[in-house]
Amino acid sequence: MKLGVVGLPNVGKSTLFNAITHAGAQAANFPFCTIEPNVGIVAVPDERIDNLGRLNKSKKITPATIEFVDIAGLVKGASKGEGLGNKFLSHIREVDAIVHVVRCFNDENVVHVSDSVDPIRDIETINLELILSDLESITRRYDKAVNMIKTGDKKYQIEAALLKRIIDALENEKPVRSISFTEEEQKYVDGLFLITSKPVIYAANIAESDMGKDDSEIELVTLVKNYAKTENAETLVICAKTEEEISMLEPEEQEMFLTELGLTESGLNRLVKASYRLLGLISYLTTGEDETRAWTIKVGTKAPQAAGKIHTDFERGFIRAEVVNYETLIECGTYVKAKELGKVRSEGKEYVMKDGDVVLFRFNV
Repeated sequence: MKLGVVGLPNVGKSTLFNAITHAGAQAANFPFCTIEPNVGIVAVPDERIDNLGRLNKSKKITPATIEFVDIAGLVKGASKGEGLGNKFLSHIREVDAIVHVVRCFNDENVVHVSDSVDPIRDIETINLELILSDLESITRRYDKAVNMIKTGDKKYQIEAALLKRIIDALENEKPVRSISFTEEEQKYVDGLFLITSKPVIYAANIAESDMGKDDSEIELVTLVKNYAKTENAETLVICAKTEEEISMLEPEEQEMFLTELGLTESGLNRLVKASYRLLGLISYLTTGEDETRAWTIKVGTKAPQAAGKIHTDFERGFIRAEVVNYETLIECGTYVKAKELGKVRSEGKEYVMKDGDVVLFRFNV
């Protein structure tokens, strides 16, 4: 899973990325500080694997991970190659979802590319460039479909009508993710690989002085939240500067610092979890003496395909899955005890995996 961290220059994008990955991406007070995308892998916070690891005295604990890509700052005209536009657009097409960092703080010491702070203008600047890029590629496809209508094949009429709906939305400066599609139409749209169809989290980057406040008390955050609702996007309020400071502390110190701020978990943990939800992902767990591990799958994945995440042989020779709910296993204390109490179920090929399933796959190749 790959998420692109985007935003106008100097909105706190690279600062947030530093906090996410500890990768030390350069952060400086001028545009285009980030040219080639920095990449960092971050673990999905999941106390379940730590608890299972202790339960089974596992030698190794492996969490699920998300790959974050810090993409060069975008400016007006990027769709026509302005600034680093072409590089930006090529990198962003490769990600599964977008974390769009929006500046919701005033600081005269940090220059803004437009010389003033206006989160909605900033969002629309980037969204318009992505819309224009999508419009260019979709128009070519539409023209081709219209030409093929002459063959008399009705599928081209259906395709052209769908593409026209998308073009109309884009021309009205609406992203593709704001359009409702049937299940069949959505499959087709997914195959178009449009940038504005990608799910988005708007990361509202607030000042340190605004931390602890209710979101409704911060006017710029309210603007971003209301905007996000119009296009089926999520909003996460975060202070990138504080998150970077927290990320440099030892785990115990982090906990103390968060407690002092009146927080139960860091903004980064919330961002990772929100990203997971945004993409419709869950984790199933495997555990034993050698390793306890979280495996990432899509909601709705059946047991054989989930087994295939471990190894293709597991899917090919799938016999059954022995499944126990995580909380039930913890209550029982051991897998053997859970089995004795009849809490371990034997599931077949049609079983749809659930978040927190602890699984032992049986297979034969």
